[in-house]
Amino acid sequence: MKKVSIVSAAQAAELVEDGSTIAICGCENVLTPDTLLRALGERYARTGSPRDLTEIHPIIVGMGENLGLEHLAQPGMVRRAIGSGYSYLKTSRYTELLKQDAFEAHLVPMGTVFQMMRDTAAGRQATLTQVGIGTFVDPDVEGGGINARAANSLARRVDIEGETYLRYDVEPVHVALLRGTTADEYGNISLEDEPVSLGVKTLAMAAKASGGKVIVQVRRMTQSGTLHPRMVEIPGILVDAVVVVPDQSVSGGDILNPALTGQIRLPLQNIEPLPPSVSRIVVNRAADEIGEHQIVNLGVGIPVNIPKILIERGRFDQAVFFPEHGSIGGVPGERAIFGTNINPHAIIDSTQVFEYFNGGGLDMTFLGFGQIDAQGNVNVSKFNGIIPGCGGFVDITHRTPRVVFCGLFSAGGARIEVTDGHLDIQTEGRYSKFVPHVEQITFNAREALRKGQQVLYVTERAVFSLQADGLQVEEIAPGVDLQTQVLDLIPFKVRVSPTLKTMPAAHFS
Repeated sequence: MKKVSIVSAAQAAELVEDGSTIAICGCENVLTPDTLLRALGERYARTGSPRDLTEIHPIIVGMGENLGLEHLAQPGMVRRAIGSGYSYLKTSRYTELLKQDAFEAHLVPMGTVFQMMRDTAAGRQATLTQVGIGTFVDPDVEGGGINARAANSLARRVDIEGETYLRYDVEPVHVALLRGTTADEYGNISLEDEPVSLGVKTLAMAAKASGGKVIVQVRRMTQSGTLHPRMVEIPGILVDAVVVVPDQSVSGGDILNPALTGQIRLPLQNIEPLPPSVSRIVVNRAADEIGEHQIVNLGVGIPVNIPKILIERGRFDQAVFFPEHGSIGGVPGERAIFGTNINPHAIIDSTQVFEYFNGGGLDMTFLGFGQIDAQGNVNVSKFNGIIPGCGGFVDITHRTPRVVFCGLFSAGGARIEVTDGHLDIQTEGRYSKFVPHVEQITFNAREALRKGQQVLYVTERAVFSLQADGLQVEEIAPGVDLQTQVLDLIPFKVRVSPTLKTMPAAHFS
C-alpha cells in the first residue's frame, strides 16, 4: 500500500485549481478543517488563485470571525455556493458577499446535500427526493436560490408513477477538504477526538469517484498498523494528502470532549439545571408531549433544553434523543456544540441519519420557529437580514409524525414575568412572530396535513394546533387574556378550541 503524502497547509492549498468544485465537512465549529480553509484563503489573497470555485458544504462550516467559510469571503474566489445554511451571524462577511450577489448561492436541505454526495460517490447521474416539496427549495415556490445570481433552481419537478419528486443533477467533486483526529502512514484516518463524523467518508468517496483529491487535516500521525480497523473512518485508499495540525482544537474542550465521544460518561447531576425564565415555560410545556420510549429529535435554540426538564422530573430515560448529526442517546450538547450528545449510546454517520429520518424513524421532533403564518407555515431560514438556511429542518419535518414548534410569542424587548403562578405580560415585543405570510416557507403546513402529521405550536402564553383551516388555540397561560394578549395580536383569524384549557399551573411556579 502506498504511503500517504504529508504536506503543509500551504502545499495542500496549491492542490486546488481555478474553477474547482470543493466539498467541505464540518458543523459550525465542530469537525471544521479550518487550517485548510485558512491556507486556501491566504493563497487567494496572495495570488488571486484559486478563483471561481464551486463550494459545497452540507452543514454550516465555521461560526465566528475568520472561521470556516469566512476564509472564502473574498470577491472572485467563489463562483457558486451550495449548502444547507450559511451563518446565524449578522457580522458574517460571507453572507454579506452573498447578499451583494458576489456569487451564486443556493440552499438545499442537509439530507439532500448528503444524498447528492452519496449519488456522486455511486456514479449516479441525479438525486431524486420528495424532501422539500412545497417549501422554498421547490422550484414551484422559490427554487432554493437565495440571491439574484441563483436565478436557476438546482432542482426541477419530475413525476414518477404518479408521484412528484425533486430532481437534482449530481455535482462532481474535485477536492474534498476534511478533518480527522489521527492518520497513519498509509492515510487511514480515525476520528476518536471527534463527537460526530458528518459524512466525511461520503465526501471522500464522492471526490474519488469524480477523479478528484482528498485532503485531510488531522491532529497527529501514527505508525501503520496501530489503528484498529474498526476505528478507521476514512480508509487510506481514499486519501491523497494529510496536513498535521498539532494544536487542532477539540469539540467541547478537553474536559467535556471525552463525554461527547463516548470515552467517559458524566453523571446526570453534573448537567446544569435550566434556570427560571420565560423560555423555560415553553420548554416545560413542550416536554409534556413526550410519551414513553420515544425517539426524539431536537432543533437548535429553545428545544435543546428539553432534556434538562426531563432530568429534573426524573423521567430522562423515557426518551432517546437523536440529533441529525449522528449521536444517539444521552443529553444533547449546548448551543456551541449543537448536534453532539453528552453520554451518547451510539454514534452513526450523517448519511445514515437522514436515511433513517426520511424513512419515518423518528417519533417526534421539537423545532424552533422564526415566523408562523395564517396557514400554519413556518419560516426559520430567512428573516431580519440573516440567512441561516434550513439545515436539516426540511428533512426532519418531512416524515416525522409529530412536530412541535417551540418559541416565544414575540421578539424584541418583551418584558414578561411570572407572578404568583400567573404570566404577567408587562411589555409586548416589537416584532410579532405571527405574520399573514411567512417570508420563506421552510415548513409547508398543507403538505403536513396531507401526510397526516400532527403539529403543535407552543409559546409561553398559548398552545396552538394545526387544523385544516389554519391555527386553533388549544391552551392559554394562567393570567393571560385570550382576546387582548393573544387573538388581537395575531394579524389573521385564529380559531379557539371549544374545549380551551389552561396551561398546567406547575409550569408557572
